[in-house]
Amino acid sequence: MPSQPAAPGPATINRDEPVSPAPAAPPKADIADDAAPHRHHKDESARGQAHRLFLPLAERARSRSIVIQNVQPQVDCGRYPVKREVGDTLTVTAEIFREGHDKLSAVVLYRRGNEAEWREAPMQEVNFGLAEWSGSIVLYENARYLFTVEAWTDLFASWCDEMEKKLGAGQNVHLELVEGRELVEEAAARAQGDDAKRLQAVLDAFKGLDDGARASLLLGQDVRAMMARWPDRSTAIRYDHELEVMVDRLQARYAAWYEMFPRSQGREAGRSATFADCEARLPEVRRLGFDVVYFVPIHPIGRTFRKGRNNTLNAGPDDPGSPYAIGGPEGGHTAIHPELGTLEDFRKFVAACHAQGMEVALDFAVQCSPDHPWIKEHPEWFLFRADGSIKYAENPPKKYQDIVNVNFYCAEWQSLWEELLFVVNFWIDQGVKIFRVDNPHTKPVPFWEWLIREVQEKHPDVIFLAEAFTRPPMLKMMAKIGFTQSYTYFTWRHGKEELTEYLTELTQTDVKEYLRPNFFASTPDINPPYLQTGGRPAHQIRLVLAATLSSVYGIYNGFELCEATPVPGKEEYLNSEKYEYKVWDWDRPGNIKEYVSRVNQIRRDNPALHELDNLRFYPSTNDNVLFYGKMTPDRRNMVFVAVNLDPFVANDGFVEFPLADMGLGEKDRFIAEELFSFRRLEWQGSSHWIRLDPYVNPCEIFRITRMGDIGW
Repeated sequence: MPSQPAAPGPATINRDEPVSPAPAAPPKADIADDAAPHRHHKDESARGQAHRLFLPLAERARSRSIVIQNVQPQVDCGRYPVKREVGDTLTVTAEIFREGHDKLSAVVLYRRGNEAEWREAPMQEVNFGLAEWSGSIVLYENARYLFTVEAWTDLFASWCDEMEKKLGAGQNVHLELVEGRELVEEAAARAQGDDAKRLQAVLDAFKGLDDGARASLLLGQDVRAMMARWPDRSTAIRYDHELEVMVDRLQARYAAWYEMFPRSQGREAGRSATFADCEARLPEVRRLGFDVVYFVPIHPIGRTFRKGRNNTLNAGPDDPGSPYAIGGPEGGHTAIHPELGTLEDFRKFVAACHAQGMEVALDFAVQCSPDHPWIKEHPEWFLFRADGSIKYAENPPKKYQDIVNVNFYCAEWQSLWEELLFVVNFWIDQGVKIFRVDNPHTKPVPFWEWLIREVQEKHPDVIFLAEAFTRPPMLKMMAKIGFTQSYTYFTWRHGKEELTEYLTELTQTDVKEYLRPNFFASTPDINPPYLQTGGRPAHQIRLVLAATLSSVYGIYNGFELCEATPVPGKEEYLNSEKYEYKVWDWDRPGNIKEYVSRVNQIRRDNPALHELDNLRFYPSTNDNVLFYGKMTPDRRNMVFVAVNLDPFVANDGFVEFPLADMGLGEKDRFIAEELFSFRRLEWQGSSHWIRLDPYVNPCEIFRITRMGDIGW
């Protein structure tokens, strides 16, 4: 077990400037620009801006002869990184222009954060009228990259443009040819290898030619190509900011999560299961098609004010308590609940998951029971009331006597932050690379920005999921500062209009640059009325929506059994396993296990469903039928989904396929394969009638093949 780090002084906590409060003072809750970690911008202070304003006039005019603005993508003027995944192409656009008619050239400069040298990719002017340029780079590594844009006046391209106009007007170009030769001479001096020899050969040939032949020689495509490779970039202008992109591994965007309480995976009533029992369930979880097994907290549970069944205040002698009341005599956040097994047993479970092609996600809840060892070892990290009692968690009028929150603003906040970083690194050492963070929006924003940066500097493959059911600005801020994935408001979006509006925001606005939605169809904390009342069809509908609208989604165990019995009048589960041991009948009648397995197989088989921002909604004539689709850029995989949003009544109507987007005309025929029933339909035209019966086929998923593509 790694040794516990000593409480850091300001010099330790301020490395790479994650935060910048005065020594021994608590950090500010908001993030000022001067407190931002890893700012890669040039001097953006008031002093730096003023310095540019008061450059000598000649130098200032020269430095601003080219304007580079509106570089995209960027988040909050470059304050936060955009997000991509390994293998993605990052397309960078910018508005680039200057006075007059001179031609410009531009490149995207990019490098990994730990590299000194820039690499570059060419940009092309894609819209002359709007001065819009575009260039693309392929991101091959799981790392943080920096990128920016550089542009310069292309003297030879400008010369060619002027020459062609004058030749077309029949003007004398003798002096212009002299100027062109001088440009080639300068390029030959810069060039290397074969290009240097070939440019010198052009100059040698130039001497013995008349003006007409000289013009043809210098305006030839071979000469233009060589000149473009060796431009004069001495007056190049670079965009003011170095922007950042965090390139995560593919599992950040595409995965299926299965949440479980490890203590409830056994077969004996009133007794905790073990990691060995959890391991026995892995083949079935994998058969259902899941990639990530997510454990709620596995640590010792406190006894003081322990909660009883159904969240009652008085626990019985055999009640296990809530796993979120972390810490007891056996240890705290780096300890294993003894009923589950040992640390070695946990490592064995992690290895078994990997052998099945799955990963383990662990809950990281920054809270303690009143029995947590930290309270005795570090009372300075907690708040105490006037009578000397420790202050437990409250959300008035609710009280959580079994939970104590740490005080992020205590005088010794540096040592607290380092200890929490130690906890995360400890579990990384045990093989955990995914963390679901409980209620991060109730902790300081600068803390998460610092912690995630610190972790990913050494472990860029670590994924953080933010369980932040909160106001939109805070939810989005959690994503901006580094959380890889985010819980969302999907749970409360049921109607056609609200689903369309919300998913359009997530996938077609700037939100897509930094927030990856993880759509959980169910959670232990939320039992929505739609599932409570809609029965088996409602669970099928929400499953398909979660699994196909987003590319990463999850369910809480029991969803496949259509478990939805509520506490009367509440969005909570009756007899919740948050407060008791539970024995599940994994084959009980009415389950949708095979449906879950089929949905996950459809996801695996169709690359279009591995993406998020390719989601588009299409018309249907019935307000209870949601129709949408996803395509790969080459259209080799086109998937369309029709969902009956009413779990009680059959609905039918016409849906409209986007033939132009599909590369089809009105008279072209195509094959629509329905992936649940395996029906193959030969269709023509855009409008087609479907009927969705919640008790037979609440959803239909069509894979489209163009007739001309058959045999690919």
